[in-house]
Amino acid sequence: MVKGISRQVIVVHPQNEKLFDQAIFILKDSAVGEKGITDEVLLKEAGALLNGTRSRQNAVIKLAGPLWAGCGALLTGIVWLLTSVL
Repeated sequence: MVKGISRQVIVVHPQNEKLFDQAIFILKDSAVGEKGITDEVLLKEAGALLNGTRSRQNAVIKLAGPLWAGCGALLTGIVWLLTSVL
């Protein structure tokens, strides 16, 4: 038996979902007492996670690193080619 543990949760029932009945989000302790976080903000964030809009935003951010690495490699190759020709 665990004593003294209290967690805040949000239970969301997705619309038109065939596989899942509900999603349960456990709030961080820091988010519970923070000012400016209302119930609407929490539900909007949970809905964004359910709809996958957050994962698309993260996918764009994850793509930026390899893109910059590729540009750096291309620039290094061009500089190397120019120095070897000249």
